[in-house]
Amino acid sequence: MKLSTKGRYGLRAMIDLARYSEDEPVSISSIASRQAISERYLEQLVALLKKAGLVSSIRGAQGGYVLAKEASEISVGDVLRALEGSLEPVKCAAFYSEEGCLAAGGCVTKYVWQKINDSINDTVDHIMLDELVEESKKVNPAGGCEEPQCSQP
Repeated sequence: MKLSTKGRYGLRAMIDLARYSEDEPVSISSIASRQAISERYLEQLVALLKKAGLVSSIRGAQGGYVLAKEASEISVGDVLRALEGSLEPVKCAAFYSEEGCLAAGGCVTKYVWQKINDSINDTVDHIMLDELVEESKKVNPAGGCEEPQCSQP
């Protein structure tokens, strides 16, 4: 499975938002600056996260964005599914189609695909945003981009 920039950048933005929005709403421009992400692209990601009920916007001069739930209630899976859709690397017709697939009767690989799908979902559903915020504080006390290729502000 390979995540797109939507998932990677969106997760970084959510960690940043969780880390910096405890006292006041956070602006798109401040997240973009810290995470080295284009503001325009970040706006698109935040719109998807808002639609999924993970982010709320606050209007006004001191406005910005905050988490819609506690960071301990938001899983990596919630974020990735909001941005990427299904996380399944293989969508096996044997499990999702009323007709199944032509090879379903003698196919044993469907069990492999199901185990991979289950493992991915189990993993991302058990890593919570608050855990990543704490890890972020240890690894990068000054804040900013978490990935090595990012330029630090």
